[in-house]
Amino acid sequence: MTSAAQPLSGRAAFVTGAGRGLGLAIARGLCQAGARVALADIDIASVEVVAKESGGLALELDVRDETGFSACFDKAVAHFGAVDIMVNNAARTPTTSLWDITPEEWDDVLAVNLRGSFFGCRIAGRHMRGRGAGRIVNLASMAGQQASAATGAHYAASKAGLLALTRSFAQELAPHGVTVNALAPAAIQSPLLESLDPARRQALQAGIPIRRFGLPEEVAAAVVYLASPAAAFMTGATLDLNGGRFMR
Repeated sequence: MTSAAQPLSGRAAFVTGAGRGLGLAIARGLCQAGARVALADIDIASVEVVAKESGGLALELDVRDETGFSACFDKAVAHFGAVDIMVNNAARTPTTSLWDITPEEWDDVLAVNLRGSFFGCRIAGRHMRGRGAGRIVNLASMAGQQASAATGAHYAASKAGLLALTRSFAQELAPHGVTVNALAPAAIQSPLLESLDPARRQALQAGIPIRRFGLPEEVAAAVVYLASPAAAFMTGATLDLNGGRFMR
């Protein structure tokens, strides 16, 4: 039985890129909401401690490998009995100038950010379609909606593609009781923001109508909402979380 405090009680979730940053915050937020969580990351050591603390499942995963992704997802299904929530979060976020991006870097960013999410949507979608229920949440970005000097062109292209991919899977899976939505954060407190010089941080913050950076916990709360029964009538949508930097 779910409650307001734990709306995901009894559910099982699978989070990619769960070893650090937003992925880690999302995994913890899902746990606090009552879900059992499979924490998947290319660096398994980064998720083992958190999985042990939360009673979750630590999995080694390279999202670029579809066969490995499918096998990893199957382990979570075997462990939990089913997976109700899929969060495609794994991403590379280089800030290389578009004039300096090598073909190899372009291909790898698209392979992790877009192709990896495609695999995640399809693998989880097949499982959820068969069960007649499920939630898929894709971590996009404001960079996929509006040009920004703060992110690389390949990162922006991958996130724009992820928004289109979200709508495609949402349309395909809606008749089967599965919702697919995207979350587009921007200016979230992170090591990357901390590494900026104070003047640039101040200028960036001044451009946010709410006048502060977002918190990883706020991103996690939005994911919990999209995964909860409260969002059952929402699919193919992009939920903006940017303090008002991009309004539409």
